[in-house]
Amino acid sequence: MKGKAEIREFVQGLLTNYGDDEPLANGDSLLLSGRLQSIDAVEIIMFLEQTFGIDFAQIGFDKELIDSVDAIDATVQTTMNCKKE
Repeated sequence: MKGKAEIREFVQGLLTNYGDDEPLANGDSLLLSGRLQSIDAVEIIMFLEQTFGIDFAQIGFDKELIDSVDAIDATVQTTMNCKKE
């Protein structure tokens, strides 16, 4: 099953591409802190759309939705719960 571990692995891969091997807590800021760039936000969105079927055209985009592993997971959970209703 897809979940937080898969999200964390993807984010860690993005950080590794920049040579960022600093520890990553699930609540650490990714974009607002500058650890990742705007282009990485696009990568995260594409990952979420392909992996979890999230449609950002429907839910709208806000950097805070994808600024940490916890925020990304919460966005996924909220979106999945809305689909079930």
